[in-house]
Amino acid sequence: MKITHMKKTNYINSIFEGVYRLSQGMYITMLNMLRPKVTEQYPENRGKLQYPERFRGVLELYHNEKNEPLCIGCGICKNNCPNGTIQITYKTKTDEVTGKEKRVLDNYFYDLGSCIFCSRCTQTCPCDGIGWSNNFEHSVFTRSKLIKQLNKQKKNDS
Repeated sequence: MKITHMKKTNYINSIFEGVYRLSQGMYITMLNMLRPKVTEQYPENRGKLQYPERFRGVLELYHNEKNEPLCIGCGICKNNCPNGTIQITYKTKTDEVTGKEKRVLDNYFYDLGSCIFCSRCTQTCPCDGIGWSNNFEHSVFTRSKLIKQLNKQKKNDS
């Protein structure tokens, strides 16, 4: 069986092309080996971490000066959540000044384990009552600890 001239040149060309591609890869590898190493010393530098402006860590409920949640319990965030990770219950109280019925937030539960961090809840909130914090450490031993109650009273800074 004779090997034609065309097959020989293709074979030789493929060998040279393979050596060329291998040398390209080795060149990039050598460049990366010579670069200075940048290692984040994570547990030690927690206070020095720089977060991007749009970083999404954990959902948090904002409070006013009187330590009351800004959330009015309208449920828009719950309705816009694709996974159903937000559960809201509210009470109705009569306002002492006007005498009208007023909706007041009772419980705001957030399931961190099923959240996809799409930010639909924060974008559609009419009172800007919820937002993202920079906390990204979500490691727990049981899944039930990933369900957070966001409307807990915050401690005063004083």
